Amino acid sequence: MKLTNKALESINTKRGRLALMTAMDFSEQWVFRVLKANKVNGPLTTATALKVIEQETGLTQEDILENVVEGAAR
Repeated sequence: MKLTNKALESINTKRGRLALMTAMDFSEQWVFRVLKANKVNGPLTTATALKVIEQETGLTQEDILENVVEGAAR
């Protein structure tokens, strides 16, 4: 699983990044890196991150996550 483009665009705001930084206890630079990388099963797919993204964007989990088959073209 990884974030959809819609979710990335919605959470990649000053307020969204601050919420992720606070909830996950990481730096702003870290948040920028993980948003840019959007790795499969990365830190943005954890329960804490998903909860923040839902609260900040109003998106549902179906709108936030997309299934990705490991090894498939991305």
